[in-house]
Amino acid sequence: MAKEIEARTYEEALAWLRDHGFDVTDAPGTNGRVFLRKYNVSAAIQKAPDDGVKIFAYPGYLIGSEISKLVNRGYQQFLKTSKNEVPATADHLKALHTFAEELKVALGLPSLYNESLGTVSEAYQYDRIVDRDKPAVDRPKRPWEVAGKEAAIAAKKGRA
Repeated sequence: MAKEIEARTYEEALAWLRDHGFDVTDAPGTNGRVFLRKYNVSAAIQKAPDDGVKIFAYPGYLIGSEISKLVNRGYQQFLKTSKNEVPATADHLKALHTFAEELKVALGLPSLYNESLGTVSEAYQYDRIVDRDKPAVDRPKRPWEVAGKEAAIAAKKGRA
């Protein structure tokens, strides 16, 4: 049976976050937007027009002073910022997962089964399917398409 979730107002959410150990910092130059920090993970929320809460910047592990984005490459998850990319460790993922679950409780958002099993990435980039979602004419040429039929035949003869 589905559990009823009680949505919180912006002020109620901020009070819950402060009471549960989150560092809440007003975003400079804006009204009704705050940065949250706990476990070296950060996110930003803002006040919605209906006095609700909207997530402005999704949770990411802090690398320097920048919120990283979790990227899944199939074989490894990475924390990516505008300047660099580092492999995500088990400690990084645990901190992200704990932060995200507590944030959902604070904002009155549902906790989905697949997200409760572990950390979910914002992007999944598997090397074998890069650009497959684009139309065929917009996809970059593969090495075997660039080399041409003759090169493929020559390579095949060389292996035989």
